[in-house]
Amino acid sequence: MIEKKIQKRKKKFFEVLRYTFILVTCFLAFRSTVFEPFMIPSGSMIPTLRIGDFILVNKFTYGVKLPFSDLAIFDFNLNPVFLFGKKSPQRGDMVVFKYPKDPSINYIKRVIGVPGDTIEIKDKIVFINGKPLSIREISGTSFLKDMDKRYRGNKFKFYSTKLENKEFVIQQDIDNIYTSFLDKVEIPKGSFFVMGDNRDFSSDSREWGFVPRQYIKGKAVLIWFSMTLPGHSDVFEIRARRIFKALR
Repeated sequence: MIEKKIQKRKKKFFEVLRYTFILVTCFLAFRSTVFEPFMIPSGSMIPTLRIGDFILVNKFTYGVKLPFSDLAIFDFNLNPVFLFGKKSPQRGDMVVFKYPKDPSINYIKRVIGVPGDTIEIKDKIVFINGKPLSIREISGTSFLKDMDKRYRGNKFKFYSTKLENKEFVIQQDIDNIYTSFLDKVEIPKGSFFVMGDNRDFSSDSREWGFVPRQYIKGKAVLIWFSMTLPGHSDVFEIRARRIFKALR
């Protein structure tokens, strides 16, 4: 009798284990190919994204991939295998990608140039194929009010920027001249030029070069939660006004 009970418990345990394994595998496969959540830990995309924003990334915007085919852990890095619907990112898209210098780290930036484009920066104005990026200075009162503690001492100007059919806001530090100029470069086939919206506080293609197409994981589409993080704000706050904010 005792032996039968033990056998039943063992059977039940392995059933639970099997179903748990199936559920976890399905969840991870969903994350790998459909939507994946990320948390914003740095200020390179301010004012569009704030430190402490939790975002959803659409993993099939640029094609449906074989689950786990773009896995990157430590020195182990796989390139994605596309099953169908492969597309290229467009100028203005906010993309999550593997950092070219260390593919195990994820970065988020905005696509500025696509393969074949020439990019040049003169006095902080970005030229794409010889034409200046459309910008219009706007009031930054609302952005400065909620500015991350680290950046409050900077003299920012804010610009409404248009790229293709996307309109977004960038900020520039008028005292920072380090990233004011970039010699003309042509983007090679299969690569993309990306920049942060917080132009003077972003490690991006101006510093470390292009992003290979196979390193791009997906497109940021939604802020699903947002809160202040310790060390970045004077008070803890859940930013209810940012929850379920669509990204463009």
